[in-house]
Amino acid sequence: MSQFKSDFLRTLEQRGYIKQTTHVAELDAYCDSGTPVAYIGFDATADSLHVGSLVGILMLRRFQQAGGRPIVLMGGGTTKVGDPTDKEASRPILTEAQIEQNIRGIRQVFETFLRFDDSPNGALMVNNESWLGALGYIDFLRDIGRYFTINSMVKQDTVARRLANEQPYTFLEFNYLLLQSYDFLELSRRHGCFLQMGGSDQWGNIIGGIDLVHKADGGQAFGLTCPLITTASGGKMGKTADGAVWLNADKCLPYDYWQFWRNTEDGDVGRFLRLFSDLPLDEITRLEALQGADINQAKIALANETTRMLHGDAAAQAAEAAAEQAFAAGGVSEDLPTHDLDPKAYPDGPSTIVLLRTAGLVGSNGEARRKLQEGAVRINDQRVDADTQHGWDSMMPDVTAFKVQLGKKKIALVRPV
Repeated sequence: MSQFKSDFLRTLEQRGYIKQTTHVAELDAYCDSGTPVAYIGFDATADSLHVGSLVGILMLRRFQQAGGRPIVLMGGGTTKVGDPTDKEASRPILTEAQIEQNIRGIRQVFETFLRFDDSPNGALMVNNESWLGALGYIDFLRDIGRYFTINSMVKQDTVARRLANEQPYTFLEFNYLLLQSYDFLELSRRHGCFLQMGGSDQWGNIIGGIDLVHKADGGQAFGLTCPLITTASGGKMGKTADGAVWLNADKCLPYDYWQFWRNTEDGDVGRFLRLFSDLPLDEITRLEALQGADINQAKIALANETTRMLHGDAAAQAAEAAAEQAFAAGGVSEDLPTHDLDPKAYPDGPSTIVLLRTAGLVGSNGEARRKLQEGAVRINDQRVDADTQHGWDSMMPDVTAFKVQLGKKKIALVRPV
Protein backbone atom coordinates (compact mmCIF):
# COMPACT_ATOMS: atom_id res chain seq x y z
CA MET A 1 0.00 0.00 0.00
CA SER A 2 1.43 3.35 -1.04
CA GLN A 3 2.12 6.02 1.57
CA PHE A 4 1.00 8.69 -0.91
CA LYS A 5 -2.47 10.06 -1.66
CA SER A 6 -1.54 11.93 -4.85
CA ASP A 7 -1.56 10.07 -8.16
CA PHE A 8 1.75 11.66 -9.11
CA LEU A 9 3.79 10.52 -6.11
CA ARG A 10 2.16 7.08 -6.15
CA THR A 11 3.20 6.68 -9.78
CA LEU A 12 6.75 7.80 -9.06
CA GLU A 13 6.95 5.42 -6.11
CA GLN A 14 5.64 2.44 -8.09
CA ARG A 15 7.96 3.09 -11.04
CA GLY A 16 11.12 3.72 -9.02
CA TYR A 17 11.68 7.44 -9.52
CA ILE A 18 11.98 8.67 -5.93
CA LYS A 19 15.34 9.10 -4.21
CA GLN A 20 14.82 12.06 -1.85
CA THR A 21 11.91 14.33 -0.89
CA THR A 22 11.38 17.26 1.44
CA HIS A 23 8.28 17.75 3.62
CA VAL A 24 6.73 14.47 2.49
CA ALA A 25 3.19 14.97 3.82
CA GLU A 26 2.98 18.59 2.68
CA LEU A 27 4.41 17.72 -0.74
CA ASP A 28 1.84 14.94 -1.13
CA ALA A 29 -0.96 17.37 -0.27
CA TYR A 30 0.41 19.94 -2.74
CA CYS A 31 0.48 17.37 -5.55
CA ASP A 32 -3.05 16.24 -4.67
CA SER A 33 -4.72 19.65 -4.80
CA GLY A 34 -5.65 22.00 -7.63
CA THR A 35 -3.06 22.23 -10.40
CA PRO A 36 0.39 21.93 -8.83
CA VAL A 37 3.36 23.34 -10.74
CA ALA A 38 6.82 21.75 -10.89
CA TYR A 39 10.01 22.40 -12.80
CA ILE A 40 13.31 20.82 -13.74
CA GLY A 41 16.24 22.80 -15.09
CA PHE A 42 18.30 21.68 -18.07
CA ASP A 43 21.65 22.92 -19.31
CA ALA A 44 21.95 24.32 -22.81
CA THR A 45 25.51 23.10 -23.31
CA ALA A 46 24.68 21.07 -26.44
CA ASP A 47 21.98 21.15 -29.13
CA SER A 48 20.49 17.91 -27.83
CA LEU A 49 19.97 16.19 -24.50
CA HIS A 50 21.04 12.57 -24.12
CA VAL A 51 19.56 9.49 -22.48
CA GLY A 52 21.01 10.55 -19.13
CA SER A 53 18.42 13.37 -19.07
CA LEU A 54 15.51 11.08 -19.91
CA VAL A 55 14.51 10.32 -16.31
CA GLY A 56 13.99 14.02 -15.65
CA ILE A 57 12.04 14.46 -18.87
CA LEU A 58 9.77 11.56 -17.96
CA MET A 59 9.24 12.87 -14.44
CA LEU A 60 7.78 15.99 -16.03
CA ARG A 61 5.70 13.77 -18.33
CA ARG A 62 4.33 11.78 -15.35
CA PHE A 63 3.59 15.08 -13.59
CA GLN A 64 1.54 16.34 -16.53
CA GLN A 65 -0.24 12.99 -16.88
CA ALA A 66 -1.28 13.32 -13.22
CA GLY A 67 -2.75 16.80 -13.83
CA GLY A 68 0.17 19.00 -12.85
CA ARG A 69 1.70 21.79 -14.91
CA PRO A 70 5.33 21.03 -15.86
CA ILE A 71 7.86 23.78 -16.49
CA VAL A 72 10.97 23.08 -18.53
CA LEU A 73 13.55 25.61 -17.35
CA MET A 74 16.26 26.16 -19.94
CA GLY A 75 19.45 27.49 -18.43
CA GLY A 76 20.21 30.16 -20.98
CA GLY A 77 21.62 32.32 -18.20
CA THR A 78 23.21 29.68 -15.96
CA THR A 79 24.83 27.98 -18.95
CA LYS A 80 27.00 31.08 -19.17
CA VAL A 81 28.35 30.08 -15.76
CA GLY A 82 28.37 26.29 -16.10
CA ASP A 83 26.95 23.92 -13.47
CA PRO A 84 29.94 22.76 -11.39
CA THR A 85 27.99 19.94 -9.75
CA ASP A 86 30.03 16.71 -9.94
CA LYS A 87 32.41 18.31 -12.44
CA GLU A 88 36.15 18.05 -11.87
CA ALA A 89 36.94 20.96 -14.19
CA SER A 90 35.31 24.15 -15.41
CA ARG A 91 33.16 23.93 -18.54
CA PRO A 92 33.96 25.99 -21.62
CA ILE A 93 32.05 29.26 -21.91
CA LEU A 94 29.53 29.36 -24.78
CA THR A 95 28.41 32.42 -26.74
CA GLU A 96 24.80 33.65 -26.60
CA ALA A 97 24.27 32.50 -30.20
CA GLN A 98 25.48 28.98 -29.37
CA ILE A 99 23.20 28.81 -26.33
CA GLU A 100 20.16 29.98 -28.32
CA GLN A 101 20.87 27.39 -31.03
CA ASN A 102 21.18 24.67 -28.39
CA ILE A 103 17.84 25.60 -26.82
CA ARG A 104 16.11 25.36 -30.21
CA GLY A 105 17.50 21.86 -30.69
CA ILE A 106 16.52 20.73 -27.20
CA ARG A 107 12.93 21.99 -27.49
CA GLN A 108 12.28 19.49 -30.31
CA VAL A 109 12.63 16.61 -27.85
CA PHE A 110 10.35 18.07 -25.21
CA GLU A 111 7.59 18.57 -27.76
CA THR A 112 7.45 14.78 -28.21
CA PHE A 113 7.09 14.05 -24.49
CA LEU A 114 5.02 16.97 -23.19
CA ARG A 115 1.89 18.82 -24.29
CA PHE A 116 2.54 22.53 -24.78
CA ASP A 117 -0.78 24.42 -24.96
CA ASP A 118 -2.90 26.99 -23.12
CA SER A 119 -4.76 24.49 -20.95
CA PRO A 120 -4.37 24.76 -17.14
CA ASN A 121 -1.71 22.05 -17.11
CA GLY A 122 -0.14 22.79 -20.47
CA ALA A 123 3.65 22.64 -20.28
CA LEU A 124 5.79 25.78 -20.31
CA MET A 125 9.36 26.24 -21.48
CA VAL A 126 11.06 29.25 -19.97
CA ASN A 127 14.61 30.57 -20.16
CA ASN A 128 16.28 31.87 -17.01
CA GLU A 129 18.19 34.37 -19.14
CA SER A 130 14.97 36.41 -19.08
CA TRP A 131 15.55 37.30 -15.42
CA LEU A 132 19.22 36.53 -14.82
CA GLY A 133 20.24 38.71 -17.76
CA ALA A 134 18.43 41.68 -16.27
CA LEU A 135 20.01 41.44 -12.82
CA GLY A 136 22.12 44.29 -11.53
CA TYR A 137 25.07 42.50 -9.97
CA ILE A 138 25.38 44.67 -6.87
CA ASP A 139 21.62 44.59 -6.30
CA PHE A 140 21.58 40.83 -6.72
CA LEU A 141 24.38 40.33 -4.18
CA ARG A 142 22.64 42.64 -1.73
CA ASP A 143 19.14 41.21 -2.15
CA ILE A 144 19.90 37.51 -2.66
CA GLY A 145 23.49 36.94 -1.54
CA ARG A 146 22.68 37.87 2.05
CA TYR A 147 20.65 34.65 2.41
CA PHE A 148 23.67 32.43 1.73
CA THR A 149 26.65 31.83 4.00
CA ILE A 150 30.14 30.90 2.83
CA ASN A 151 30.18 28.36 5.67
CA SER A 152 27.42 26.29 4.08
CA MET A 153 28.51 26.83 0.48
CA VAL A 154 32.03 25.44 0.96
CA LYS A 155 30.52 22.27 2.46
CA GLN A 156 28.91 21.33 -0.85
CA ASP A 157 30.48 18.15 -2.23
CA THR A 158 31.72 19.74 -5.43
CA VAL A 159 33.35 22.67 -3.68
CA ALA A 160 34.89 20.57 -0.92
CA ARG A 161 36.28 18.03 -3.39
CA ARG A 162 37.85 20.62 -5.66
CA LEU A 163 39.40 22.48 -2.75
CA ALA A 164 40.71 19.27 -1.15
CA ASN A 165 42.30 18.27 -4.46
CA GLU A 166 43.67 21.79 -4.98
CA GLN A 167 41.77 22.03 -8.27
CA PRO A 168 40.57 25.42 -9.53
CA TYR A 169 37.07 26.46 -8.47
CA THR A 170 36.32 29.81 -10.04
CA PHE A 171 34.36 32.59 -8.38
CA LEU A 172 32.03 32.44 -11.39
CA GLU A 173 31.15 28.80 -10.58
CA PHE A 174 30.85 29.65 -6.89
CA ASN A 175 27.86 31.83 -7.78
CA TYR A 176 26.00 28.95 -9.44
CA LEU A 177 24.17 27.94 -6.25
CA LEU A 178 22.84 31.50 -5.84
CA LEU A 179 21.68 31.65 -9.45
CA GLN A 180 19.92 28.28 -9.45
CA SER A 181 18.26 29.08 -6.12
CA TYR A 182 17.12 32.40 -7.55
CA ASP A 183 15.52 30.50 -10.45
CA PHE A 184 13.24 28.75 -7.95
CA LEU A 185 12.31 32.06 -6.34
CA GLU A 186 11.49 33.64 -9.70
CA LEU A 187 9.42 30.66 -10.87
CA SER A 188 7.46 30.67 -7.61
CA ARG A 189 6.67 34.36 -8.10
CA ARG A 190 5.99 34.29 -11.84
CA HIS A 191 4.22 30.93 -12.25
CA GLY A 192 3.18 29.76 -8.77
CA CYS A 193 5.74 26.94 -8.97
CA PHE A 194 6.59 25.38 -5.61
CA LEU A 195 8.22 22.07 -6.55
CA GLN A 196 11.67 21.59 -8.01
CA MET A 197 12.70 18.14 -9.23
CA GLY A 198 15.98 16.77 -10.53
CA GLY A 199 18.65 14.15 -10.18
CA SER A 200 20.01 13.38 -6.73
CA ASP A 201 23.26 15.17 -7.64
CA GLN A 202 21.19 18.39 -7.58
CA TRP A 203 19.97 17.93 -4.01
CA GLY A 204 22.18 20.67 -2.57
CA ASN A 205 21.08 23.19 -5.21
CA ILE A 206 17.42 22.26 -4.70
CA ILE A 207 17.70 22.74 -0.93
CA GLY A 208 19.29 26.13 -1.57
CA GLY A 209 16.28 27.18 -3.64
CA ILE A 210 13.79 25.92 -1.06
CA ASP A 211 15.55 27.87 1.69
CA LEU A 212 15.61 31.01 -0.46
CA VAL A 213 11.87 30.86 -1.22
CA HIS A 214 11.19 30.45 2.49
CA LYS A 215 13.54 33.23 3.65
CA ALA A 216 12.73 35.74 0.92
CA ASP A 217 8.97 35.27 0.63
CA GLY A 218 8.02 33.25 3.70
CA GLY A 219 6.50 30.53 1.52
CA GLN A 220 6.89 26.76 1.58
CA ALA A 221 8.57 25.05 -1.35
CA PHE A 222 9.38 21.42 -2.03
CA GLY A 223 12.12 19.28 -3.54
CA LEU A 224 12.11 15.82 -5.06
CA THR A 225 15.00 13.93 -6.61
CA CYS A 226 15.34 10.75 -8.62
CA PRO A 227 18.28 8.33 -8.32
CA LEU A 228 21.14 8.62 -10.77
CA ILE A 229 20.56 5.65 -13.06
CA THR A 230 23.30 3.08 -13.52
CA THR A 231 23.18 -0.25 -15.31
CA ALA A 232 23.15 -3.63 -13.59
CA SER A 233 26.88 -3.95 -14.27
CA GLY A 234 27.58 -0.56 -12.68
CA GLY A 235 28.00 1.53 -15.84
CA LYS A 236 26.62 5.03 -16.28
CA MET A 237 23.22 5.15 -17.95
CA GLY A 238 23.34 6.48 -21.51
CA LYS A 239 27.09 6.09 -21.95
CA THR A 240 28.41 3.61 -24.51
CA ALA A 241 31.76 2.90 -26.07
CA ASP A 242 30.67 5.17 -28.92
CA GLY A 243 29.79 8.06 -26.58
CA ALA A 244 26.52 9.58 -25.38
CA VAL A 245 23.18 8.32 -26.72
CA TRP A 246 21.57 11.54 -27.94
CA LEU A 247 17.82 12.16 -28.13
CA ASN A 248 17.73 14.22 -31.33
CA ALA A 249 17.40 12.10 -34.46
CA ASP A 250 20.12 14.00 -36.32
CA LYS A 251 22.63 12.99 -33.63
CA CYS A 252 21.39 9.43 -33.00
CA LEU A 253 19.38 7.62 -35.69
CA PRO A 254 16.12 5.97 -34.57
CA TYR A 255 17.62 2.57 -35.41
CA ASP A 256 20.66 3.23 -33.19
CA TYR A 257 18.35 4.45 -30.41
CA TRP A 258 16.20 1.31 -30.74
CA GLN A 259 19.30 -0.88 -30.70
CA PHE A 260 20.62 0.83 -27.56
CA TRP A 261 17.51 -0.20 -25.65
CA ARG A 262 17.41 -3.66 -27.28
CA ASN A 263 20.89 -4.27 -25.85
CA THR A 264 19.77 -3.61 -22.27
CA GLU A 265 21.26 -6.00 -19.72
CA ASP A 266 18.90 -8.73 -18.50
CA GLY A 267 18.95 -7.40 -14.94
CA ASP A 268 17.81 -3.93 -16.04
CA VAL A 269 14.81 -4.79 -18.23
CA GLY A 270 12.04 -4.55 -15.63
CA ARG A 271 13.45 -1.43 -13.99
CA PHE A 272 13.94 0.32 -17.33
CA LEU A 273 10.43 -0.60 -18.50
CA ARG A 274 9.03 1.08 -15.37
CA LEU A 275 11.18 4.17 -15.74
CA PHE A 276 11.27 4.70 -19.48
CA SER A 277 8.00 3.34 -20.89
CA ASP A 278 4.29 3.98 -20.43
CA LEU A 279 3.44 0.27 -20.38
CA PRO A 280 1.04 -0.73 -17.58
CA LEU A 281 2.72 -2.13 -14.47
CA ASP A 282 1.01 -5.52 -14.74
CA GLU A 283 2.35 -5.94 -18.28
CA ILE A 284 5.84 -5.00 -17.09
CA THR A 285 5.57 -7.59 -14.30
CA ARG A 286 4.74 -10.23 -16.92
CA LEU A 287 7.61 -9.22 -19.20
CA GLU A 288 10.30 -9.07 -16.52
CA ALA A 289 9.35 -12.57 -15.33
CA LEU A 290 10.33 -14.11 -18.68
CA GLN A 291 13.28 -16.46 -18.47
CA GLY A 292 16.13 -17.51 -20.74
CA ALA A 293 15.90 -16.46 -24.36
CA ASP A 294 12.33 -15.26 -23.78
CA ILE A 295 13.70 -12.19 -21.96
CA ASN A 296 14.47 -10.87 -25.44
CA GLN A 297 10.72 -10.29 -25.86
CA ALA A 298 10.90 -7.84 -22.95
CA LYS A 299 13.95 -6.13 -24.45
CA ILE A 300 12.18 -5.71 -27.78
CA ALA A 301 9.13 -4.30 -25.98
CA LEU A 302 11.42 -1.84 -24.18
CA ALA A 303 13.12 -0.82 -27.44
CA ASN A 304 9.79 -0.39 -29.22
CA GLU A 305 8.19 1.65 -26.43
CA THR A 306 11.14 3.99 -25.88
CA THR A 307 11.62 4.56 -29.61
CA ARG A 308 7.91 5.11 -30.16
CA MET A 309 7.75 7.73 -27.40
CA LEU A 310 10.67 9.69 -28.88
CA HIS A 311 10.49 9.09 -32.64
CA GLY A 312 6.96 7.80 -33.27
CA ASP A 313 5.30 4.48 -34.14
CA ALA A 314 6.62 4.30 -37.70
CA ALA A 315 10.25 4.73 -36.60
CA ALA A 316 9.90 2.06 -33.92
CA GLN A 317 8.34 -0.42 -36.34
CA ALA A 318 10.99 0.31 -38.98
CA ALA A 319 13.81 -0.17 -36.47
CA GLU A 320 12.45 -3.50 -35.27
CA ALA A 321 11.97 -4.70 -38.86
CA ALA A 322 15.48 -3.59 -39.83
CA ALA A 323 17.00 -5.43 -36.88
CA GLU A 324 14.99 -8.57 -37.64
CA GLN A 325 16.03 -8.49 -41.28
CA ALA A 326 19.69 -7.76 -40.53
CA PHE A 327 20.28 -10.21 -37.70
CA ALA A 328 17.71 -12.96 -38.09
CA ALA A 329 17.19 -13.08 -41.84
CA GLY A 330 20.72 -12.07 -42.87
CA GLY A 331 19.54 -9.23 -45.10
CA VAL A 332 19.81 -5.46 -45.14
CA SER A 333 17.38 -2.60 -44.72
CA GLU A 334 17.47 1.05 -45.67
CA ASP A 335 16.63 1.81 -42.03
CA LEU A 336 20.05 0.61 -40.87
CA PRO A 337 22.65 3.29 -40.06
CA THR A 338 24.38 4.15 -43.35
CA HIS A 339 27.77 5.79 -43.78
CA ASP A 340 29.37 7.15 -46.95
CA LEU A 341 32.84 6.34 -48.27
CA ASP A 342 34.56 7.99 -51.24
CA PRO A 343 35.54 5.21 -53.70
CA LYS A 344 38.19 7.49 -55.23
CA ALA A 345 40.16 7.26 -51.98
CA TYR A 346 40.18 3.47 -52.23
CA PRO A 347 40.22 2.55 -55.95
CA ASP A 348 40.91 -1.13 -55.16
CA GLY A 349 38.26 -1.22 -52.47
CA PRO A 350 38.46 -0.60 -48.69
CA SER A 351 40.09 -2.89 -46.16
CA THR A 352 38.11 -4.42 -43.32
CA ILE A 353 39.59 -1.90 -40.88
CA VAL A 354 38.52 1.01 -43.10
CA LEU A 355 34.99 -0.37 -43.24
CA LEU A 356 34.84 -0.81 -39.46
CA ARG A 357 36.10 2.73 -38.85
CA THR A 358 33.80 4.24 -41.48
CA ALA A 359 30.80 2.39 -40.04
CA GLY A 360 31.58 3.87 -36.62
CA LEU A 361 31.72 0.44 -34.99
CA VAL A 362 35.23 0.89 -33.56
CA GLY A 363 37.15 3.91 -32.33
CA SER A 364 40.65 3.01 -33.49
CA ASN A 365 42.65 0.69 -35.75
CA GLY A 366 43.88 -1.10 -32.64
CA GLU A 367 40.35 -1.82 -31.50
CA ALA A 368 39.48 -3.01 -35.00
CA ARG A 369 42.40 -5.47 -35.01
CA ARG A 370 41.44 -6.81 -31.58
CA LYS A 371 37.88 -7.43 -32.72
CA LEU A 372 39.14 -9.16 -35.84
CA GLN A 373 41.41 -11.41 -33.79
CA GLU A 374 38.38 -12.33 -31.69
CA GLY A 375 36.51 -13.34 -34.85
CA ALA A 376 33.80 -10.78 -34.11
CA VAL A 377 33.69 -9.07 -37.53
CA ARG A 378 31.60 -9.98 -40.55
CA ILE A 379 31.40 -8.21 -43.89
CA ASN A 380 28.40 -9.17 -46.00
CA ASP A 381 27.69 -11.94 -43.47
CA GLN A 382 31.15 -13.49 -43.96
CA ARG A 383 33.84 -13.61 -41.26
CA VAL A 384 36.94 -11.75 -42.46
CA ASP A 385 40.42 -10.74 -41.32
CA ALA A 386 42.19 -7.40 -41.13
CA ASP A 387 43.98 -7.62 -44.48
CA THR A 388 41.00 -8.60 -46.59
CA GLN A 389 40.53 -6.15 -49.42
CA HIS A 390 36.91 -5.64 -50.38
CA GLY A 391 36.51 -4.74 -54.02
CA TRP A 392 33.58 -2.57 -54.89
CA ASP A 393 32.13 -5.41 -56.93
CA SER A 394 32.07 -7.64 -53.83
CA MET A 395 29.20 -5.83 -52.18
CA MET A 396 26.16 -7.94 -51.52
CA PRO A 397 24.27 -8.85 -54.70
CA ASP A 398 21.54 -6.41 -55.66
CA VAL A 399 22.47 -3.88 -52.95
CA THR A 400 24.63 -0.81 -53.07
CA ALA A 401 26.43 -0.99 -49.72
CA PHE A 402 28.69 -3.18 -47.60
CA LYS A 403 26.98 -4.77 -44.60
CA VAL A 404 29.42 -4.38 -41.68
CA GLN A 405 28.71 -6.33 -38.50
CA LEU A 406 30.54 -6.35 -35.15
CA GLY A 407 29.51 -9.11 -32.79
CA LYS A 408 25.84 -9.91 -32.40
CA LYS A 409 24.57 -6.43 -31.67
CA LYS A 410 26.21 -3.83 -33.93
CA ILE A 411 25.55 -3.48 -37.62
CA ALA A 412 25.76 -0.70 -40.22
CA LEU A 413 26.03 -0.13 -43.94
CA VAL A 414 28.90 1.54 -45.81
CA ARG A 415 28.14 2.74 -49.32
CA PRO A 416 30.31 4.32 -52.01
CA VAL A 417 29.36 7.95 -52.63
